[in-house]
Amino acid sequence: MKKAITKYLEYLQMVKNSSPHTVVNYGKDLDQFLVFLSPPGAAAPTLAAVKHGMIREFVAHLHDHGLEKSSIARKLAALRSFFKYCVREGHLKESPARLVPTPKLPKRIPSVLSAEEMNGFLNQLARMAQPSLDNAPSSKKPASSVRTPSAEKQRSPGRPASFEEGLLLRRDRALLELLYAAGLRVSELTGLNLMDIEQKERILRVRGKGNKERIVPYGAKAQEALEKYWPMREQLLKQSNASDGREDPQMQAVFLNYAGKRLTQRSVGRIVKKYVRLVNVNWDLHPHSLRHAFATHLLADGADLRAIQELLGHQSLSTTQKYTHASIRQLMEVYDKTHPHA
Repeated sequence: MKKAITKYLEYLQMVKNSSPHTVVNYGKDLDQFLVFLSPPGAAAPTLAAVKHGMIREFVAHLHDHGLEKSSIARKLAALRSFFKYCVREGHLKESPARLVPTPKLPKRIPSVLSAEEMNGFLNQLARMAQPSLDNAPSSKKPASSVRTPSAEKQRSPGRPASFEEGLLLRRDRALLELLYAAGLRVSELTGLNLMDIEQKERILRVRGKGNKERIVPYGAKAQEALEKYWPMREQLLKQSNASDGREDPQMQAVFLNYAGKRLTQRSVGRIVKKYVRLVNVNWDLHPHSLRHAFATHLLADGADLRAIQELLGHQSLSTTQKYTHASIRQLMEVYDKTHPHA
């Protein structure tokens, strides 16, 4: 069974083009199931010896340990996918997981900021950045080999954090504008390379889940923020003694950290939290919140659900449909606040 799991994870990575995150988590889920089946001193069962009753017991074991239904559902999805692979490879005649029901999950409607709130947040960020940007070096944007940024933490007593890290403000504003303008996943944002941006047409070539590529437009505000960021990106490369990025794929990244390396997903999360604090709003905002806002605001302004599905890179329309509930909820909130007889 261990060998089958190893082969399955290789299949996910090499054939299915699953994300590293998926491969790692499915591997952990299958290892946990294997440990459950083989207590200390006992040998792991063969594939043929695994019955649906064992999987039910595993699910009950997870319930007893207080695991969230969503986590149990993911572990069960990993088992289903693994045993389906084993059937396809001829290791089993039928999947023992097929008879195990998935826990019923509550429908979660994403919490979304209104268009006015999001616009105000981004505009306030631009105003907050302006004093630092006026003192920062500026230059014309290079063509496609867009290189730029700034020195990092020049701490000055009595100055706000936004000024102390002013050399990275252009980068931060550009990535926040782009998250909202294009509805990107944070992994898609950090994975963007220079060649993925067609600045004249204002479109992005985005690689989403399963390494699937899609074309996404972005707006004038994001374009303006990017143009102000390019000189800073060039400076980041210079101060880190990095090359111009033509040979090194790492240096092709659009968004760089102060060391001239590709910005990480965790860093983007910290950046979002930082600016929420700096503008003094009590929001539980994270990078995916801007993607939610992108979809909900498009829908509220009359965009077709199928078009939103394409822009978001959703494989199934049902995944996109959750934004209809969020949009209806926002309408109800407006109604309750404004209608005289609400």
